[in-house]
Amino acid sequence: MTKVAILEIEGCMASSAAITHDVMATANRISGAKRVPPFKVTTVRCGSRRSDVNLRGIELVIVPGLGTPSADELESKLKSPACRRAGDMLTRAFGNGAALAAPCASTFLLAETGLLDGRRATTTWWFAPLFRQRYPRVELMTEQMVVADWPIATAGAAMAQMDLMLEVVTRFAGPRLAKACANFLLLDERHSQAPFMAMTYLAGQDPKIAKAEKWVRDNIARDFAIEELAAAVALAPRTFARRMAATCGVSPIQFVQRIRLETARLLLETTRLSVEEIARRVGYAEPSTLRRLIRRDTKHPPGHFRPVT
Repeated sequence: MTKVAILEIEGCMASSAAITHDVMATANRISGAKRVPPFKVTTVRCGSRRSDVNLRGIELVIVPGLGTPSADELESKLKSPACRRAGDMLTRAFGNGAALAAPCASTFLLAETGLLDGRRATTTWWFAPLFRQRYPRVELMTEQMVVADWPIATAGAAMAQMDLMLEVVTRFAGPRLAKACANFLLLDERHSQAPFMAMTYLAGQDPKIAKAEKWVRDNIARDFAIEELAAAVALAPRTFARRMAATCGVSPIQFVQRIRLETARLLLETTRLSVEEIARRVGYAEPSTLRRLIRRDTKHPPGHFRPVT
């Protein structure tokens, strides 16, 4: 039996906390009547008031999402007494041998402690530029839904808590039980945040990259070299690539491909255009290329995105 503490920080996302409790309870319930439940769960609440909480003996600490919608609010919250106390608790627990798991903006809390230095991690995709700026020693893998660099696991945006919890069950109770939990709770396996990442939002944080995004959309139907795109925004190719990585967390080629696929999905969802015509409109000479890229990024064929009639 794994001793688990769910560390609920003041103001955390109710849905994230609920998912954590529900998956733990489901795993215990369906593990088998004659077996010892795999998880012994304790809820620990961390607020502005000081409380003496001892996590000694805890083998896994799960931190639900902080629930901060903006970068300014997140940076302010990280300085709060509740988050500072939570950071100290996580550091001590990790030092005593506990594994840690956190999604969404709670990954910033782990990074603040320095526990993610030299490790691979992911975070909420729209906070990725801020994360890179604050924590350059962390190898950020924004596209990944979950990065399990045990004894620390991180996950992406808020509802990635579901994916994180399946990883936790897999790690501590085995893949068979994790699969059973997914079946009971109707959870799909999702390995990437890429289909959800809005390039317009990310690009808007740098005027040059925002200009590049507009240029790509204006020229989306034709093939062009990255050097031409860089020249269009008056940047050297290497400088352009560095600013693209800092702002969007992707290479220029990936940036262009994301915009093409985002546009293709929109056309699939809102029109009756053929895949061949959509491929032509977003700059792919071969429809098979569009089909392959959509399936790679979403695990679904183009027809999956057609409107239901």
